[in-house]
Amino acid sequence: MKIWDKGFDNDPRIDQFTVGRDRELDLLLAPYDIEGTMAHITMLSEVGLLSKEDLEKLLPELGKIRQEALEGRFVIHGEDVHSEVEERLGALGKKVHTGRSRNDQVALDIKLFTRARMARTIKKVEELFTLLLKRADELKDVLMPGYTHLQVAMPSSFGLWLGAYAECLCDDLVQLKAAWEINGRNPLGSAAGYGSSAPLNRSRTTELLGFKDLAYNSIYAQMGRGRTELAVANAYASLSATLGRFANDCCLFSSQNFGFVQLPDAFTTGSSIMPQKKNPDVFELVRAHCNRLQGIPADIRLLCANLPSGYFRDMQLLKEVYLPLFERMDACLDILILALPDMQVATDLMSLPLYEQAFCVEEVNRLVSDGVPFRDAYRQVGKAVQEGTFHFKGALHHTHEGSIGNLCIEEIRRRFNGILGQFAGL
Repeated sequence: MKIWDKGFDNDPRIDQFTVGRDRELDLLLAPYDIEGTMAHITMLSEVGLLSKEDLEKLLPELGKIRQEALEGRFVIHGEDVHSEVEERLGALGKKVHTGRSRNDQVALDIKLFTRARMARTIKKVEELFTLLLKRADELKDVLMPGYTHLQVAMPSSFGLWLGAYAECLCDDLVQLKAAWEINGRNPLGSAAGYGSSAPLNRSRTTELLGFKDLAYNSIYAQMGRGRTELAVANAYASLSATLGRFANDCCLFSSQNFGFVQLPDAFTTGSSIMPQKKNPDVFELVRAHCNRLQGIPADIRLLCANLPSGYFRDMQLLKEVYLPLFERMDACLDILILALPDMQVATDLMSLPLYEQAFCVEEVNRLVSDGVPFRDAYRQVGKAVQEGTFHFKGALHHTHEGSIGNLCIEEIRRRFNGILGQFAGL
């Protein structure tokens, strides 16, 4: 039975088109829909719209259904998760919708789902960040060539390279924090976008559901559909850019032409025709998934760009675009966390003649320290390179913050932890 049933039947083709993938996607939202209903009826009882006796019967039953949903045993037979829950509750189920609309129910479900999945992602980001800094510290003295324009430029180190991505995660965490704040406003009680004449206590459901604050204006609460998803998707796109770029580095650096890093055999795949191949497919797929994730904000914008205020069924399609992004991101994080500890690096790269010109700036700075003006030293070293007589036999002296001799690992760690500590209710 449809929860909006008015005594007439729709054409089945209309039902099929309008329901779309809702039954499938609502299974992801089911535990949160039930959690929202439990908070809502608790509030209804407290304001006198539901008897204490009915509440005491409903809460245990809802708890059982929620457990089924958490364990993957919940099945949707009807139109969607909302109608399924009401029907499972029998006659008392007719009382749980007072003061609500499916509009604020769905908005709430998505926010609760997002909070839970963001918390999981943030824990994985923290794990990857810690691992990157750990490996950066282990490899801080192992030199590698740095590149600009894919041309050999200056000496770098594996520690500097890995530490750079750790600091990128600090920026990504700032964007995740902003999205966390936007998501942390309770829309429940805004009903269809214009509030309710029922004497609801929205502050109470905000407290029961663990939100930091309300989405106060009822129209704004509905306009949060799409806005919240876009804020979260933008934050995940930023994180995707970091992970995808790192994966691309790993693909490049693991090729025989570079030979900087190597994965254990168990992390590579082979070729059906070339017996020598050990392909870094895990990094290639992380790169591909992250590229797709960076396109999701554009999809969300296109779905919502020309909508007036109020609710429209267009928003249903947001779920298809939005809900899967969390699983995809977490899978990429898991793979990098798995692969990074066992990734081996070449330890003698800078002794190869191929990379000797990376030390040109070192020689320029050595001459400057001996009193030669910078531009004269620059021309002198450039002339030696052109004539094929350039050789660098000195020692490296990099001491400033963020150089290969001073990675500022603890400073980067403090920055990340300072941002992480700002997440309310994580």
